[in-house]
Amino acid sequence: MIEIFKTNVENARQAAALLAVLHHRFPAAEINFDLEDCDRILRVKGENFCSLLVIQTLANNGFECGVLE
Repeated sequence: MIEIFKTNVENARQAAALLAVLHHRFPAAEINFDLEDCDRILRVKGENFCSLLVIQTLANNGFECGVLE
């Protein structure tokens, strides 16, 4: 499963900090940011993750995140 999220992450430092948190929470998932995209994309690929938990994890760290449709 691949899910793509729109975020308000602004820079590589923020992305790196969030990647550490997300990798800890979802160790089997492939996770990356594309901050060059206008939607500042977060991609999560894996079998055992919940999109709502990804959104909540970013919210808990002060960022907005939503599934890109």
